[in-house]
Amino acid sequence: MALAHALSAAERGLAVIPLSRTKLPALRSPHRDDPAPSGPPCHGECGRFGHGVYDASTDPARIRALFAAAPWATGYGIACGLPPHHLIGIDLDTRTGTDASAALRELALRHLFTIPATVVVLTPSGGRHLWLSGPPDVVVPNSAGRLAPNIDIRGAGGYLVGPGSRTGHGVYATAPGTAHLAPAPCPRTLLRLLLPPPRTPHRPPPASAGRHGRGLVQFVLAAHEGQRNTRLFWAACRAYENGVGPALTASLVDAALRTGLTEHEARATIASAARLTGHRP
Repeated sequence: MALAHALSAAERGLAVIPLSRTKLPALRSPHRDDPAPSGPPCHGECGRFGHGVYDASTDPARIRALFAAAPWATGYGIACGLPPHHLIGIDLDTRTGTDASAALRELALRHLFTIPATVVVLTPSGGRHLWLSGPPDVVVPNSAGRLAPNIDIRGAGGYLVGPGSRTGHGVYATAPGTAHLAPAPCPRTLLRLLLPPPRTPHRPPPASAGRHGRGLVQFVLAAHEGQRNTRLFWAACRAYENGVGPALTASLVDAALRTGLTEHEARATIASAARLTGHRP
């Protein structure tokens, strides 16, 4: 049954691999007992099966060979990021009680985009997978909870459990009315949200800031989500109190950008710290 569903997906241009009941690739790595590798990891160059999404194929003969090597497979995975669809999976989870669908709707309202009609796969736990198509020249990375709580992204190097797959928790199924659809193009605004922020060159604190200034920058860099503004504000207050606020501003902004704040947010927070400590921003 899993093989039949996998072959059907391959006819639509979706590259597939066999999965076990645990949703993991059914074939173990052929290199699991090898000594420590001295070169780059093998992505199937050895010619054997067991390389996860690197085994994925749309070729019926290869797919049959993959499933013949894993007769215990009860499902199949669809590799993301590959032509022709360059699939992006939006995984809306419900296991922790948070309404991921509502979070996605809120994001859409805030950033002015609309999720188009597309393939929707219902998961045994009550979640949903939305299939979107990405542009060929953009690599969308996998992420967990970065877009919003309980929303995971399956991009290049990742895979989605295909409809018809049976796992230990139940069967994945296409939502009514969506099976005939092709993956819809990902809205450009949403696509920008899925990409990591551009890396900025790290500027070390100026020598005039001294060891204390370097410590404040490191304090900001160590911030996790939920404490970024608080740490930046505290560090900026200490910088102004110690007379190095203006000299340290560029380095603090740079550190804040590296933790995920925008430049506008970072400069506004530092300006608030300057006002609180009696200095002009």
